[in-house]
Amino acid sequence: KNFVPKAEKVQWVSLDFKTILTWTTKASNYTYTVLYSGDESDWKESPDCIRVSESECDLTNYLIPFDRTYSADIQTEAETMDYDLEEFPHTYSPLFNPYRESNISAVKFTVEAVDESRVIINITDPLTSIHQRGKQLSIRDVLKKDLKYKISYYKSGSTGKRDIISDSSMAEVSELDAGQSYCFMVAAFIPSRPKNTQQGAWSIQWCTNGHILKG
Repeated sequence: KNFVPKAEKVQWVSLDFKTILTWTTKASNYTYTVLYSGDESDWKESPDCIRVSESECDLTNYLIPFDRTYSADIQTEAETMDYDLEEFPHTYSPLFNPYRESNISAVKFTVEAVDESRVIINITDPLTSIHQRGKQLSIRDVLKKDLKYKISYYKSGSTGKRDIISDSSMAEVSELDAGQSYCFMVAAFIPSRPKNTQQGAWSIQWCTNGHILKG
């Protein structure tokens, strides 16, 4: 009997709600069709991943609503359609919920002085690759009130870090020592998620030079 390859090591790779299903397979002339289902609804073919030879499928625009649990089914198909698909192997993916599991990238932010002991942190919400009604959505558009930011800061020369949680993309950090340099880092923080996906990647560190702060 001829060897028929099967999708293996199926996993979801998701950053800022761009979600790609990946798998490995042995080289062959067979192709793959990906079906997906949300919350155990009927299976639908992904229009972009019908009889593809590559071993990945971008499902970003089909995993909507975001806060559902999705599964994918990768079916092996022959070059010709002379066979009944039931004869060919298929592989189910792990379950995946974009809203709760998509990784969040490092954010960009600026630091502006209010006075000698206070600064304002202005955070730019990362953009997703999703467009709705002509607008490119940010992670704030998707996560809404569930999105918070963790701001970690310390005084130069000190080992003691402090963390504050901000509900918005603008936060005030107060009670700073006048004339001292401080270093700040920011990460998206989503406490409603499971612990291992609550925090996004940390930003690059931004350090002030004494009390002269440049935005």
